[in-house]
Amino acid sequence: AHPRSPSPALSIPPLRVRLLPAPGPAPRPGSQLPCFALGPPRWTGSSPLSSVVNAAISFPPLFAAMKKGAKRVLMQTAEKKGVPWADAVRDADTPEARARLQARFEAIEDPSVVNPAYYLAPFHAYDTGNLSWLAAVEAAPATDVMALRVFPGEPELNAEAAQARMRASIIGAIAAYGPHPADVRDILDIGCSVGVSTRYLREYYAGFGCGEGETPREVNVTGLDLSPYMLAVAADRLGDEEYRWVHGAAEAAPFGDAAFDVISLQFVVHELPLEATRAILREAWRICRPGGCVAVVDNNPASPVIRNLPPVLFTLMKSTEPYSDQYYLMELEKEFEDAGFVVETSAQTDPRHRTVVAVKP
Repeated sequence: AHPRSPSPALSIPPLRVRLLPAPGPAPRPGSQLPCFALGPPRWTGSSPLSSVVNAAISFPPLFAAMKKGAKRVLMQTAEKKGVPWADAVRDADTPEARARLQARFEAIEDPSVVNPAYYLAPFHAYDTGNLSWLAAVEAAPATDVMALRVFPGEPELNAEAAQARMRASIIGAIAAYGPHPADVRDILDIGCSVGVSTRYLREYYAGFGCGEGETPREVNVTGLDLSPYMLAVAADRLGDEEYRWVHGAAEAAPFGDAAFDVISLQFVVHELPLEATRAILREAWRICRPGGCVAVVDNNPASPVIRNLPPVLFTLMKSTEPYSDQYYLMELEKEFEDAGFVVETSAQTDPRHRTVVAVKP
């Protein structure tokens, strides 16, 4: 591993440029259990259990109830753990906030972007997926709940601490197996949503090697997403001086060849059909610099937590993730290799998730 030495408009904790906690030594690639070696979880694919769940989801009245149930689980966790879910919705629903967000939307939206068919499917309990203001406004609190659910045995842990721990382990793997952090200047966060992952990437790489009170390093950080609603909220939360927010499809990224040192896809691939994942990895190869890396962070098929989800939870999850079977049946490391990358590590970076880091030779 390498040695590591403005308030938002919406109701979100202030940002601070800081060096994230240094992760421990990263395991070497050879010590990792291949995620595909155990096979997919029993509730995916064409298994009898999966077939029953998929049949239930295909029944519209039951599907509608499941979507509501999945969102209710998240909101109940938010309420118990002090995540300001309702506050986020209320703060965005004022005349001033609506006008501000609409202005951001109009500045960011590229009318020439054509949404792929898969992106128009209902997911995350929203009929229009990520293409709505409600989905965008609720994305940050939902992401906080997701981080809290990674560490269920620590009731004293708050959302900010859970996010910091989860993201530090992710970025630790990227920093250990990708280009040296001091050499990283250009970063792309694909599927950036409202900028939660984008913020942590910038804070780590801008703060690398900087002591407290020192001027951060200059890094160029771009967030790419298909939802102008998400990007508008991201710009409202984080501003556009230290970040560039781009509306576009990762399968046809609007960037030149060899433009980035680090490319990140955090909690994106499980939302994609297999062919979209392949197309995005091919495009990532084009826009990644030699010696740069692409990192995918997502649910770990080998995680005991994921493999042993209770029936209620995996049924609710599948009802809001239409491409989850394709994700769990995919051998991600092989897809990277087929796109031309060298996989440096596929490591479990928290109890639920893995980080796969692949380098372009």
